[in-house]
Amino acid sequence: MTDGTKKMLDFSTLYDVPRLLMEAELIPLQGDRFQPTGFVDLGAARYTLHDGTEMLLVESAQSVANRMELACCKDDRKTLLDELIGLPYVAGKHKREILTTSYLEAHRLSSPYLLNQEWAKKLSDEMQLKDDYQINDKTVMKALFKYDPCCLLHGVWLGTKDYKAEFSGGRVRLTRTLSGFIEAKKVIVAESGGTKFDKNAARLTETGNAETGYGTIPFHRTEFTAEKITAYFNLDLAMLRGYGFADNATRLLSALALFKVRRFLSIGLRLRTACDLQVNGDLTVTRPESFAVPSAADLLAECTRLIAACKTEGLFAEPPVTEVVWTPSERKPKKKAGEEADQSTEEEEE
Repeated sequence: MTDGTKKMLDFSTLYDVPRLLMEAELIPLQGDRFQPTGFVDLGAARYTLHDGTEMLLVESAQSVANRMELACCKDDRKTLLDELIGLPYVAGKHKREILTTSYLEAHRLSSPYLLNQEWAKKLSDEMQLKDDYQINDKTVMKALFKYDPCCLLHGVWLGTKDYKAEFSGGRVRLTRTLSGFIEAKKVIVAESGGTKFDKNAARLTETGNAETGYGTIPFHRTEFTAEKITAYFNLDLAMLRGYGFADNATRLLSALALFKVRRFLSIGLRLRTACDLQVNGDLTVTRPESFAVPSAADLLAECTRLIAACKTEGLFAEPPVTEVVWTPSERKPKKKAGEEADQSTEEEEE
């Protein structure tokens, strides 16, 4: 499929499968050490299996989901790949400039930067949401696919406080159909550190800490080595089929999901300064074993074909980019004791 033809990819082996499970072995790009994700009140997420094996969460499901969203973007992370132009999304504007888009926001359409009263009501009306009535899943899915198909992969919960009335108390909630995480097996701690050296401290009277920037400050860093690092991915095919879309729409979501996985593994594995990974081997399918994930180039070509098909079928918003004006909240943060009130005002949006 690299000759520019429009031949469809063969997804027939997935038609009756509930899950598509994939994994890829990763190794550090240089050296052996890597720095895992950390949590404020926990630090590195370490755990032990029943057989005593020391394990480590390298990247969480929520982080991998957000990173896979960027797979559809160019290097500037603000514009879609040329082959994906026409794929609908929502853009939040402020002072005539694009502030953010739904594929950059962790909560997709539920981001406060992508909502205002007019847009929330329009979306709610198209979803046919009514309090004290059962949600019509068909109209909800149709509206979500129309304005932002990728939120059906990423998941969305329209439960933002200011718009709960429009979205029936936050009852519109979809779990991710595409998820992933990275974990390491048989890990060993690799402690190191360093010093931020202030070469001027001997000649100046300034002293300080990390906040002031002055002073000589030692620090430590906890990294790890591991026998094996693995990235896991799960595409919920049963949920995708349950949306009840026509064939082209379902195929588009499947192709987009697989393309996100492929491109994340090829360009998205520099997770932190001290955590730069690469794939050792290739992406493999563990269920169903009869399926092989197509190349990124073939998947992208399939997405281009299916975007055009879905547009022809009238499944997308026109224009595909829905622009929503974001206005800063009039609520002011509470002032600390002795702090003067800010007299500045925000320029009105035109």
